[in-house]
Amino acid sequence: MADRIGSYRHRVTLEEPGPVVGDPDGGWVETWQPLNPSAWDCAIEMPPARPRDMESIGGGTVLAQATHLLKGRYHPGITAQTRVTYKGRTMNVIYVANRDERDIESVLLVAEVIA
Repeated sequence: MADRIGSYRHRVTLEEPGPVVGDPDGGWVETWQPLNPSAWDCAIEMPPARPRDMESIGGGTVLAQATHLLKGRYHPGITAQTRVTYKGRTMNVIYVANRDERDIESVLLVAEVIA
């Protein structure tokens, strides 16, 4: 069952891979562009997601690299290629669930990027 809308109190920015651009050294630079819509209100489970939560979302498989669980209104553009930014932090989406396949709530397992 979907959480109450009031629990979606964190506004994050969603980005998807953009075109690859050449750099001056002859290599390539990965670029990012906003997903449409790019602002997404969600609940962020902190402390990081528990193994039990990851197992229930991951179909019986614990996705060990996941650090947080995000829940929000259904967003059809979110994929495992999506990147989430929140207060200067970056998280890569590693798994997306459309809860009950009803297009009501998206649940994401994400891994925070530590630079």
